[in-house]
Amino acid sequence: MTVRLSVNLNKIAVLRNSRGGREPSVLSAAKCVVDAGARGITVHPRPDCRHIRPEDVFELAAWLPAGIELNIEGNPFAGARPGYPGFMALIESVRPHQVTVVPDGDAQITSDHGFDLGTEASTLESIIARCHAAGSRVSAFVDAGSAQYEAARQVGLDRIEIYTGPFAQAFEGGEVELAASLAACRQSAVAAAACGLGVNAGHDLSQANLGVFLSEVPGINEVSIGHALIGEALYAGLSATVQAYLRLTGERDR
Repeated sequence: MTVRLSVNLNKIAVLRNSRGGREPSVLSAAKCVVDAGARGITVHPRPDCRHIRPEDVFELAAWLPAGIELNIEGNPFAGARPGYPGFMALIESVRPHQVTVVPDGDAQITSDHGFDLGTEASTLESIIARCHAAGSRVSAFVDAGSAQYEAARQVGLDRIEIYTGPFAQAFEGGEVELAASLAACRQSAVAAAACGLGVNAGHDLSQANLGVFLSEVPGINEVSIGHALIGEALYAGLSATVQAYLRLTGERDR
């Protein structure tokens, strides 16, 4: 099975923002990863604009070639503030291919947990409807091991994204921890598929652990990878690193 790689460009924006100005360019990085073969771009514009900014999102959307998917992640309840139009206002203006809703707060350095769709699906119903009206597929960030997805399907959710941070930690630990983490990821993937949902995955996936994850967790449609990929690209180059990931996802010949 071929898995789509969506390259998260947040870290390019972090580096640019640390100095000011426009370099390194998020748009140029997007062009590089697409030229290397990636078929997806992910951005996570936060209200504090500490990495990807709304203007980056508009610039990427205006450039995006046919066949390349734009995935916008974020807290769907984040409202407008100076320099940030609000998450849903941004979605309805840009109309990305996919929206990944994440329950993150302003104080979080990075996403660290998912929605409990067994109890929270109804809170997303109007959000999902608005995203669908904008022409966007909707995925929700969830913790590995969760399996209550029927209500989520009933309110219109299209996919889940398994939070793989704990898997990445377990990969660095012992065999017992790794086996338990993979079992939790499999449980979520199988349960979601049984309810008719697609399955994405992301967070701390790397060249070291991605092959194991994809071999053990069935039915993955897409992986979103940024932090490790950009870090590895510092040594090997962005194009070569993207191509290495594409070999792992089956999108490029080994």
